[in-house]
Amino acid sequence: MTATPDLGTSQLASPDLLRSVFRQHAAGVAVITAYGETGPVGFTATSLSSVSAQPPMLSFGISTGASSWPAISGADHVGVHVLGEHQEQLAATFARSGADRFGAPTVWHEGPEGVPVLDGVLAWLVCRVVARVPAGDHRIVIAEVVLGDHAGSGRPLLYHQGRFNGLRD
Repeated sequence: MTATPDLGTSQLASPDLLRSVFRQHAAGVAVITAYGETGPVGFTATSLSSVSAQPPMLSFGISTGASSWPAISGADHVGVHVLGEHQEQLAATFARSGADRFGAPTVWHEGPEGVPVLDGVLAWLVCRVVARVPAGDHRIVIAEVVLGDHAGSGRPLLYHQGRFNGLRD
């Protein structure tokens, strides 16, 4: 039997509760990129979400303590890359603090609006940033899709139970 919480109090749950619940939630894996003052930056995100079809908009979250935040905070455009299950190592590289994210074996090129575009992904978009909304220790970035390509092949990479996974048949 589980205890029923007292919903009449204004007490907040712990960050550990939120993390534990979201470990049960499978999420697609994306890499967000931008070009900053010191060169290309990027990070792995599982918070990518479609916001609007007309106009086409999406959102993602980023910690204000992330090494990519200074570039993302000032970028006019960002790259959004949907990873395939064959790209677990790429996801891990962009998730690791201090990693040389754009060095070998990462393959990328400068795309439209100067945005770093990763090669071999399932799909990519270049988006114009329209808002950065404060949300605790994060910012929710809302961006309008400018162009992209969805012609990659394969199955998506997922994040579940603290690990990268592929779909199971």
